Amino acid sequence: MSKNRGTEYRGLRQRAIGIFDQGVKAANPYQAVKRSLSCSKGRLEIVRNHSIGSTVLSADWERVHLIAFGKAACAMVQAAREVIPGELLKGSQGIAVTNHPNVTEVEGVSVIGAAHPLPDESGRKAAESIASRVRQAREGELVLVLISGGGSALIPLPAENVALKEKISTTELLLACGAGITEINCVRKHLSQLKGGGLARLVPPAELHTLILSDVIGDDLSSIASGPTVADPTTFQDAVSVLTSHGVWDKVPKTVQNHLTAGCRGEIPETPKPGDTIFAMAENTLIGSNGISLDAIILAAKDSGFDAQKYSSDLCGEARLAAQQLVSEAQDVLRGSRIRKPFALLAGGETTVTLKGYGKGGRNQEMALAFAVAAEQLDADWVFLSGGTDGQDGPTDAAGGIVDPDTMGRMENAGIDPVASLNNNDSYTALTQSNDLLTTGATGTNVADLQILLVNPN
Repeated sequence: MSKNRGTEYRGLRQRAIGIFDQGVKAANPYQAVKRSLSCSKGRLEIVRNHSIGSTVLSADWERVHLIAFGKAACAMVQAAREVIPGELLKGSQGIAVTNHPNVTEVEGVSVIGAAHPLPDESGRKAAESIASRVRQAREGELVLVLISGGGSALIPLPAENVALKEKISTTELLLACGAGITEINCVRKHLSQLKGGGLARLVPPAELHTLILSDVIGDDLSSIASGPTVADPTTFQDAVSVLTSHGVWDKVPKTVQNHLTAGCRGEIPETPKPGDTIFAMAENTLIGSNGISLDAIILAAKDSGFDAQKYSSDLCGEARLAAQQLVSEAQDVLRGSRIRKPFALLAGGETTVTLKGYGKGGRNQEMALAFAVAAEQLDADWVFLSGGTDGQDGPTDAAGGIVDPDTMGRMENAGIDPVASLNNNDSYTALTQSNDLLTTGATGTNVADLQILLVNPN
């Protein structure tokens, strides 16, 4: 359960936290897998979702190879182990790779902790183990892959001529320059052996089915965890364009430049594209997403007595600018005649932060601080919460921030200049001093971020 320390707006804050918790619960990875797998007379059945409804995939597979990676890997693989008949697993260990705060023991599964958001050597070794296991799959067998948010960083297997530290430094440059997650993943795919459909290349002649918990807004399957089991529509040239457009091409390691340039010249095989024959025996099913969690918080806000409005289902762009725009929307509602009772503006998405300072924080903390700065003239009682559903916002121990009209005063009383902190990208320090960090601990899931603005007009 989320928690936050004392405040004059305790009641409104607790309602915001309760609504956020409902969004996290809606993305429960254990239940999502349980809804997607079943067993009938010793045969494994997989529920496939289509726009016209659900169908069931089942076959007389001789063996199931169980692979999971992402922040929800342990919960997902636990659910799968409980459903899949033991004789199909044939006593073999499954593999689950997750970030260190989410590591839990799962019977019959080798659980490996690795670093996130920047990869490490443990993740590289885990990726090698996954590749080795998948290569063992034979005709008549099934490779069942469970993917959740964070998977891209957790299983790094760089291209043969690129060192892990060089891939890490490239990722750091992209994170710092404000590149979007889709852009970052485009580059990652073309520096990796597993991403961008690379894992799917290793599966034939076995069958492949992937259950995916999405942390990408819009649920583009080729972007989630950088699409290791999905056809990749991006190219080496796209990856080069991302780095050049953000002004970091000359800063990335020379080996990265050489690899991408060689790919553009056709000297290195492209990632597998739509229509590639390797996908003839491969399917992907989306089992959870930010949109599902957004619907859950809208319902929770209504149940809590608010006139709930969906503000955005794909909130993106600079966090501080998004905060300012949300304040403007709230002002428009208050000035108009549409609403005079308590209302809620609710959003889901994933903003970005362009680092210009040297402080500590994450995109949700920065958005919360920016909202507090911009909302000083908002004539109402309000509480704003921005949180990551995984419980970790950037390189911090907080999920995000939750602010109210007294936030600025608490910061100033603590000797903090809110505007200076914002300009220094030091939202963590500012929100710590004002007791406005949102702390949930690792949630075991990840479907991007949720924003909750509760307003009680004066």
